[in-house]
Amino acid sequence: MSDDPIIRVEGLGKRYSLRHLRDQRYVALRDVLVEKATGLFRRSPKGRSKMADRRSGDGSGIPDNGQQITDNRVASKEDFWALRNVSFEVHRGEVVGIIGRNGAGKSTLLKILSRITDPTEGRVKLRGRVASLLEVGTGFHPELTGRENIYLNGAILGMSRAEIRTKFDEIVAFAETEKFLDTPVKRYSSGMYVRLAFAVAAHLEPEILVIDEVLAVGDVDFQKKCLGKMRQVATDGRTVLFVTHSMPNVMSLCGKVVWLREGRVTAIGDPPSLVSQYLGGSKISSESVIKLERLPRTLASADKAKIDAVRCLPDEKLGVWQYWYQGAIEFQIDFVVRSPFAGLCVGIALHEFSGAEIASSLSTHDLNVPFLDTGSHSIVANYPSLGLVPGKYFVGLSIRSDAGFEDYLERAFEFEVVPNGLSGAHRVQTFGGKIVPKVLYRLSE
Repeated sequence: MSDDPIIRVEGLGKRYSLRHLRDQRYVALRDVLVEKATGLFRRSPKGRSKMADRRSGDGSGIPDNGQQITDNRVASKEDFWALRNVSFEVHRGEVVGIIGRNGAGKSTLLKILSRITDPTEGRVKLRGRVASLLEVGTGFHPELTGRENIYLNGAILGMSRAEIRTKFDEIVAFAETEKFLDTPVKRYSSGMYVRLAFAVAAHLEPEILVIDEVLAVGDVDFQKKCLGKMRQVATDGRTVLFVTHSMPNVMSLCGKVVWLREGRVTAIGDPPSLVSQYLGGSKISSESVIKLERLPRTLASADKAKIDAVRCLPDEKLGVWQYWYQGAIEFQIDFVVRSPFAGLCVGIALHEFSGAEIASSLSTHDLNVPFLDTGSHSIVANYPSLGLVPGKYFVGLSIRSDAGFEDYLERAFEFEVVPNGLSGAHRVQTFGGKIVPKVLYRLSE
C-alpha cells in the first residue's frame, strides 16, 4: 500500500441556501382578486404600479431585508452547511466505511468526491478514476438499452471499446440481466437497475469505487454478491468508499471508518471501537442489578408480564458483567406477572455491538412452566461455555405466553468477555466471526 493517499480531503465544506415561508395575516381570496385587478391600473407617485413598488430595487422580489413578500406568506433565507471542515485521507487498497445518522452529510460527501457537485470551500484531491453508485439510475441514460449503457459508462471512465468488450460478459453474468440487455433501462425494475449499475461500476476497473446505501434496493443474495465483489476489488489494490447503515457490513468489510455527525467528522478509526461508540453502548454497567422497567418496549403489551431487572452472577475474580473467554456466562432475569397466564417462554438473543445477532435461545428448550400466577418470579440463564471471542456484547430479552409476546427489550443490557490464557492459545483475535465452537479433531486411520 502506497504512503501517498489516493484520496485527500482538506477542509471540505458544502453550503446550501434554504428558503423558509411563514404565514402573514389571513387574506381572503376576494381580497387577492380585487388587489390583482386594481393593481394593474393603479400607479404610484413615481409612476410605477403598486405591484412594482412591492419589488426590491433589483427586481428580484426580495426587499432589502432579504424577505420576499407574497400575498399571504413571507420568505426568508438561511444558510445550511451540509458539510463543514471535513478532512481525512484514504490510501490505495483501503475499504473505508462512512457512517452517521440521516442528514449527517454522507451522501453530500460522496457527491463531491464523485464530482457531481462542487464544494463551497476546501478541496479534494483524487489520484485515480472514480466509479460511483450513489442512487438508482446514476450515470445511466434511461432511453438507452442495458448494452448501450455499459459502453457509455465505460467510455465515461476513459476505457476503450476493446477494454469494455473484454469485461462485457462478466458484467452481464454478474448482473443477471442477459434477457434484458437490449431493453431500454427505463423499463427496468429498481432491483435490475441497481444490479446492472453495480456490475458496471465494479467491473470496469476504476481505481476508486464509491457506493452509497443504494445496495439496500437489491435482494439478499445480490447484496452478498456485492459485498464479496467489494472485498475482491480491495484485494486487487483498488479503493472503496462505502456508505451504509448496516453496522455488520461495516465490521466485516471495512478497515477504517469515518464517522460524520451534523456535517462534521466526529472520529476516524478502526471499525470495532467506532461502531461501538456510534451505537451508544460502549459502557458496561458497574451495577450488579440493572433495572429495566423504564426502558422502551417494542412489539409487546406488557399487560400480563413485564421484565423488571437482570442480575449479574459473575466470577469472583472478575468485575461486574465480565466473563472469562470459554468460561460460564450466567445471569438472572427478574420479571413480574400481573395476570396469570400459561406457557411461559423467556427468549434471549445475544448480539455483537454492531447489532448482528450471534445466537438466540428459548427457555422452553429445557424448562417447562405450564402456568404462572401473579407476583415476582426469576429465571437463571447459564451458558456453560459459549466460546464468545473477547469483546463487548448486548442482550435482548423477551417474555411470551401462549397468547404471544408479553414483553420485549431489544437492548436490555451489555456484558464483556475478557481474554485469558485460553484466548491467547487459541489465537481467537485472528478468527472470523464471534464464536469459537468446541470441536474435537482426530487423525483418521
